[in-house]
Amino acid sequence: MADDSTIVLKDIKSALGSAESEAKNQPPALLIVGGDLNGTLFDLLENEITAGRNSNNQIQLEFGGISRNHFKIVMEENTVVIEDLGSKNGTFVNNKKISGPTTLEKGDMIKIGSIALKYLPKGDPERLTYDKLKQEANTDKHTGCFNKSYFNKALENEIGNCKTTGNPLSLIIFDLDHFKHLNDNFGHDAGDFVLKELAELIRANGVRELDIFARYGGEEFVILLPKTNIKNSFEIAERLRVLIEKHQFIYEGKEMPVTASIGLADYRKGVKTGTDLFKRADESVYQAKKGGRNQVKFYRD
Repeated sequence: MADDSTIVLKDIKSALGSAESEAKNQPPALLIVGGDLNGTLFDLLENEITAGRNSNNQIQLEFGGISRNHFKIVMEENTVVIEDLGSKNGTFVNNKKISGPTTLEKGDMIKIGSIALKYLPKGDPERLTYDKLKQEANTDKHTGCFNKSYFNKALENEIGNCKTTGNPLSLIIFDLDHFKHLNDNFGHDAGDFVLKELAELIRANGVRELDIFARYGGEEFVILLPKTNIKNSFEIAERLRVLIEKHQFIYEGKEMPVTASIGLADYRKGVKTGTDLFKRADESVYQAKKGGRNQVKFYRD
């Protein structure tokens, strides 16, 4: 019979093997170490990736000491190479200023301005810890949607991108109608069921990979739609309204009537911040409720 130490050793080996298996297909990444963005991961998914303050960089870093276009990463078969792009303050790898293309090794520290990034190669199990922390920090535990904090950051980032690129951007906000009555009549457990079921319904049928779907609070949800104009976002919002209205929300054998009042707005003249866009979409939700609920309204200047 195996003693306790042997059993523990087997458990450890099993856990390590599981972590290695889970990490196997994860791409190489840069991990921010320290500061407000500590633990943030940037996956290296393209053959060439640039970093700097400009919004056209795949890795956008708005911090002091960082040039508009600071460095680039080039993927070459089994190697990952970093090269400075003529930045003002230089790019440092392990505290040494690089003067040409430099191959990155596991754990190398890249320093630009006030930011430090650690290089994690493809399949490195270390990144799983940060993936989990990132998910916990950015996700609403009950619905699995992004949370309010993550959404607010994404909203400001997308507004910044629009200012630079001129790409369209739309925001959908929706509230579940008479949700308090639902809780009162069917119980809070039923209300929690509706929120979770709704989130799964929207994720499965109404959200693209580039969209940001978040629970903003209570029964209020938001969907940020990059590169989407007001006409297309209205069609999406109406499709979601019908989807919610027709879905059967059944809890403990009882079907509950669920509808949503939906408001939307897009990035245009007068929108300077994410707050501006949110206020416009929120005003549209109010108009939808005022107009009788279970309908879509968009912001009019």
